[in-house]
Amino acid sequence: MTVQELIPSMELTVFHLAQPERPVAGGYAGDLLSWVISRAGQDCAWLTIMSNQNVAAVALMADVSCIILTEGVQPDADLLRRSREKAVNLLGTSLDTFSAACRLGKALA
Repeated sequence: MTVQELIPSMELTVFHLAQPERPVAGGYAGDLLSWVISRAGQDCAWLTIMSNQNVAAVALMADVSCIILTEGVQPDADLLRRSREKAVNLLGTSLDTFSAACRLGKALA
């Protein structure tokens, strides 16, 4: 599945879509940035409530396919700017993190 295909299947909001054809191979939910760097898999969709510019840097280091902000969190201006500068796919959902993870799992099954 690609990020572009994931968007309608999870009813995601697009904040920035730089690489719509990037594959989504799995998912990871976490908010401790150092933990995400060391544990999120390449090409996974990262679910988080963190919304500052450091999230874009972590997404690049972990090589995730996209960031999905959960719980209705909106990206701050610096995160949106960095996502645009670094070509990071940035999406959102009003679902809580658990529900978003369940929906992601179903979409990838």
